[in-house]
Amino acid sequence: MGMFLRWLFAFALLTLTYNPTDWNYVRWTIENYQAHLSVAVLLGLILTIGYIIYIRATLRSIGGFGMVLVTAVVAALLWVLYDFGLLQLDNKNVQVWLGILALSIVLGIGLSWSHVRRQLAGQSDVDDVDE
Repeated sequence: MGMFLRWLFAFALLTLTYNPTDWNYVRWTIENYQAHLSVAVLLGLILTIGYIIYIRATLRSIGGFGMVLVTAVVAALLWVLYDFGLLQLDNKNVQVWLGILALSIVLGIGLSWSHVRRQLAGQSDVDDVDE
């Protein structure tokens, strides 16, 4: 359940930042930054903190190569779904949602990887040891 929640928060972070609907930070800021600059800056900083947490944890746990590898696996899965006719890519909105899904999977796995490795190997990371 913890891994699902980490992925869900990554998906929410990405979706709040940008998505094909009108409900996202980028569009809201473009339309309202003059009237609500302070709110736009505050929300931007909160989103930035979320990205720093996720990206730093992901880079520390799976590294750049791991991020590329997870992205490649997700891309290959999408390719298989497209090849079997289960996925249509003619709609730009679908492409954006798939990109958000793929990035959220990378960030969710990155944030969860230390927990997964500990469960599989039975070993703790140096960061996990209590002093």
